[in-house]
Amino acid sequence: MDERRQRLILVRHGETEWSREGRHTGRSDIELTDTGRRQALLTGEALAAHDFDAVFTSPLRRAVTTCVLAGFGDRAVLCDALCEWDYGANEGLTTAEIRETRPGWSLWEDGVVDGETVDEVGARADSVIAQAKAIDGDVALFAHGHVLRILAARWLGLAAVGGRMFVLSTATISVLGYEREEPAVLRWNDDSHLRAPVEGVPN
Repeated sequence: MDERRQRLILVRHGETEWSREGRHTGRSDIELTDTGRRQALLTGEALAAHDFDAVFTSPLRRAVTTCVLAGFGDRAVLCDALCEWDYGANEGLTTAEIRETRPGWSLWEDGVVDGETVDEVGARADSVIAQAKAIDGDVALFAHGHVLRILAARWLGLAAVGGRMFVLSTATISVLGYEREEPAVLRWNDDSHLRAPVEGVPN
């Protein structure tokens, strides 16, 4: 397959208690809330008609559960490179809490203590992109907010820190591909499917 026809479909995991509260959730293995589980089912409805040639998921439970509830658990491959940014000492803290001791702190500009640098996350994203490009067809990636934002930046040829420009909400669908031969964002942070009813699941 000509890689310029390939698409990467990015799915951020459904809601967790920490994502709802704005807490930095890196390697903590947090499960989905009931709302997050419903979001995953709705995401599955939205993607049901698509024929993916490969499905990869972060091994963290919130991503795996989203993938399974969306209907892709039987074919998903665990991919450590899709784990969320390791926030080190900032794990579990909100931006407001971090700024109590580091006024004006920005994850993108100031980084974290005892965790990964943005460029280290970018290197992991590059490895996922290379793996996806080796596949003859469309690839679905179930993962986390910051790593997927960085992956989008790297797909476009931007520095990893360029991920700061791509806001990504829980359980959204985004699509990376090409306009002619140029890497492009075809769809971003789409949550329209989350407003659709799922049979047997209360709104």
